[in-house]
Amino acid sequence: MTTKFKELRSYLEGEQKHLLGELEQLGASVSTTEVRREGSPFGKREEEATESFELEKRLAMEKQLRDRLAEIEHALQKFQEGTYGLCDVCGKAIDPARLEALPQASVCMDCKAKNAKGRAPSG
Repeated sequence: MTTKFKELRSYLEGEQKHLLGELEQLGASVSTTEVRREGSPFGKREEEATESFELEKRLAMEKQLRDRLAEIEHALQKFQEGTYGLCDVCGKAIDPARLEALPQASVCMDCKAKNAKGRAPSG
């Protein structure tokens, strides 16, 4: 394993620990206390809307963290299998500059571009 790959693996392992910590902290921050907004003409409805918004925001953040963690764990798995740095689609080497910029990259730029062309425009 080259020195650069060792550095990337170390970075990925650090990121994995960081993300696991963030997910744990996010789960611990879920508040179960009920604070009623006294004096509000909307009372319970305003409170429920705020709680709903906070829940949606937390769930979106949790999904984003879990998605990133899955990418990092996939890259670490590829290290164990000896396939890190190889494209999941075509099997060719991923450009080292791409890996340096995005250590969890699992496809080469050619395959990524082909995949992007095959998708329907979103929006």
